[in-house]
Amino acid sequence: MAATPIHHTQLSRMEEARRQTQRQLELIDRQVLRRITFILPQLARRQTGYRRGKPPETGSSLERYRNNLATLMAECQPEVGALTRKLARQDAAIAAFQKQFEPVGDAAQPRAEV
Repeated sequence: MAATPIHHTQLSRMEEARRQTQRQLELIDRQVLRRITFILPQLARRQTGYRRGKPPETGSSLERYRNNLATLMAECQPEVGALTRKLARQDAAIAAFQKQFEPVGDAAQPRAEV
């Protein structure tokens, strides 16, 4: 079936909706990054030097960072999951729409000049 201007408009709307969903996912990533960046200096403050002959725990700062990151990711996981599923549905819908209206047969092949 040949694509009409209406089909091109519909396809562009579908692609814009997909871009918007992708932007929302990127926004969530930036928010998590911003929050963990804010927490990082607080994690480093807990690092202590030698106290009463006891060496500092080298892995404790990294462990606290991982725990905080896991907590932040768990908070936004339902929203990220929903947006990821929505993005997959939008990709499938766009692919199906493009397949339905792609040129068929010889019309799809560019003519070779002789």
